[in-house]
Amino acid sequence: MTEEEGYILRSRRLISKPPVTSEKEDIVRERAFKGASNGLMDLEHVINRKMELKRKAELLKSELMKEVDIHFNEFVNNLIDESTVLESSSNIYPASAEKDSHRSRLRPPPEHGKLFVSRRSLLDELFEVNHIRTIYHMFIALLILFILSTLVVDCIDQGRLVLEFDLLVYAFGKFPIVVCSWLCMFLSTLIIPYAIFCTWARGYKASSHRTTRSLIFGTLFVVFQLFIIGFGPAYIVVQYDLPPASRFILILEQVRLIMKAHSFVRENVPRIFSFTKEKTAAVPVPQLTQYLYFLFAPTLIYRDHYPRNPSIRWSYVATKFAQVLGCLFYAYYVFVRLCIPLFRNISQEPFSLRVLVLCIFNSILPGVLVFFLAFFAFLHCWLNAFAEMLRFADRMFYKDWWNSTSFANYYRTWNVVVHDWLYYYAYRDFLSLFGRRFKAAAMLSVFTVSAVVHEYVLGICFGFFYPVLFILFMCFGMLFNFILHDRRKGPIWNVIMWTSLFLGQGVLLCLYSQEWYAQRYCPASSATVLDYLKPRSWTCHFHMDESRSDFFK
Repeated sequence: MTEEEGYILRSRRLISKPPVTSEKEDIVRERAFKGASNGLMDLEHVINRKMELKRKAELLKSELMKEVDIHFNEFVNNLIDESTVLESSSNIYPASAEKDSHRSRLRPPPEHGKLFVSRRSLLDELFEVNHIRTIYHMFIALLILFILSTLVVDCIDQGRLVLEFDLLVYAFGKFPIVVCSWLCMFLSTLIIPYAIFCTWARGYKASSHRTTRSLIFGTLFVVFQLFIIGFGPAYIVVQYDLPPASRFILILEQVRLIMKAHSFVRENVPRIFSFTKEKTAAVPVPQLTQYLYFLFAPTLIYRDHYPRNPSIRWSYVATKFAQVLGCLFYAYYVFVRLCIPLFRNISQEPFSLRVLVLCIFNSILPGVLVFFLAFFAFLHCWLNAFAEMLRFADRMFYKDWWNSTSFANYYRTWNVVVHDWLYYYAYRDFLSLFGRRFKAAAMLSVFTVSAVVHEYVLGICFGFFYPVLFILFMCFGMLFNFILHDRRKGPIWNVIMWTSLFLGQGVLLCLYSQEWYAQRYCPASSATVLDYLKPRSWTCHFHMDESRSDFFK
């Protein structure tokens, strides 16, 4: 065999051998692929685990922020309510060091007085959140549906569009009388209490009969409060037979001016008592411009100076007044679409327990809508509009009353403006006179004052005495105040509070509306006092015309 043939033979043997190395490489590749697959599965598991942990962390974060926010709000509110030392030690808004020392010397603040700070209204902050603003849009959509339904029904019934707004025209009738009466009320409140206080203050230190002097001028002030500003508007309302909305304007302004005049005197009298112990000759009498600003400011607690914003946002003012106007039309359509058909049908049936129960539950929806509209129109829009025009920076006219789990907290947060006045001038003054042992009696006195004033307003404005609200205030209000107290926490108590609130609105709207129409369509058989005090809706079966305008009047 030649050398060439041997080379060829060896080459063929090598080619014919099985590819051992190739099989080993396949095994290695397969193991590597399995390892890579396992690695990818482990990586995906780790990623899913991290995402799950992230979601749990976000949930814990939101719950933690809620708890922190609740405790922080409580801390800030307690700090504001108990910051007497801070207020007395320094003036928060001094124009200069000299003015600061002068004010602190002339203006010793009352014990545990309210501290005004710059802050926005809660709804203004909440409406910046899209989720909350959507609720506002839902109410606007409901108003559009009310308008459309009214227009469609009028077109079907009468064959034309009816845009008369007869309810609003009737309710705000005789408005020139309201304007003239308000001007007289306002000017008398501006001039008379200020003149009485200044005359008493400037001669008090030099007087040898200070007690007699104080009794004389105090009597003059009480006479003004009771007979001039107290009796005058009520007489005008009855004498000129003003319609309901016009009556509400005058009577509510009457109550507001009485409370403002009381606050002005109550806050400044201690300054004069402190002044008599000092050697200074300057009498600490506030300027008339300060009192004038207070009469327009959206607060019932007098201060010489309030926190002020640097400028006025007129677009914000226009928006708030437009929202007030929108709420008026909203209330109009609520009465037209929900109240008139209800009471038109009820008026054709004799009074019975079944009719009363159905009326109450059918009145809950319109009653709650009117309740929301009154809150939004007055406590948010109207007060914020005047605060913006006056550059009044403290906009806490209400708190988060909708989150209340107790009626005690609801009473404190629903209307902060009135609550502050009742707290400092009714509750705390009662305790200062009779001692801290009588806290229950002090609370009872506050409820009594509030109930009497509310019933006075409704009695004068509706033109009849029907103490439904007084009974709800003094009986159920006091009872719920002790049963649903601040120790009641949890969502179930918030549900109970809302259920009671809704039912109360239905009771008020049903009973007062029935009595309103009974008073007009069932005149008293005799003119005795008992006949006027007895509810006519319980014994009267009356029938009204089907027209809408006749139903209002």
